[in-house]
Amino acid sequence: GRPVPPPQTGWERLSELWRRDERQRYPEETVNIVKSAFTGGVAGWLYGGLPAFKQGRKAFIEGSHGELFQNRADAVQSAHRAGLRSFIRYGWRWSWRVAVFVTIFNTVSTGLSVYRNKTTISNFASAGGVTGALFRMHLGLQGLAGGFVFGTVFGIPAGGLLMIMQKLGGETLQEKRNRERRELYEQKLAEWQSRLTVTELLGQTESDVQGGPEMEREGE
Repeated sequence: GRPVPPPQTGWERLSELWRRDERQRYPEETVNIVKSAFTGGVAGWLYGGLPAFKQGRKAFIEGSHGELFQNRADAVQSAHRAGLRSFIRYGWRWSWRVAVFVTIFNTVSTGLSVYRNKTTISNFASAGGVTGALFRMHLGLQGLAGGFVFGTVFGIPAGGLLMIMQKLGGETLQEKRNRERRELYEQKLAEWQSRLTVTELLGQTESDVQGGPEMEREGE
């Protein structure tokens, strides 16, 4: 049948975010959300884990003056193990928080951009406000309001930076997505029209072939 045109409404574009294409691939926006969550988790782990490693190693050395070790290597390994335990413990605390924050922020901002079919600073500001409010809502109404303000302030420069990076590539992610949708639809439409033309020619040829014997029989 005739190819389905690109989604026209915001809800149609949103639902397309979670569907695989003909090659069983998710949209680039969805893949970017997953990648940013992983990157945020790694960055958070390093941010919280490296200082904790140094502090844990330092605390072990300061508190182990009265302990006996087999040799200097044993003492160094014990200090490193103490630092590693701190790295894992505090790195994990920062890692999952940063990963969740980045995931919520990118999901909301991407959803708004897809729904509105345009990328603006207000999308990122709203996403930052929602994310900050969710993270501080356990502190009550005052924490909710403070988180919303902090997230909004954070979202504006973060969104501006992302938009600048996309513009350096020649087009925003949303513009690229719309162009790819339009080009794919035009390609499918041209293929469908070509098949339709061939089918009509075959039908006409078959009719001509069948009409020949009938005319011969009538002539006899």
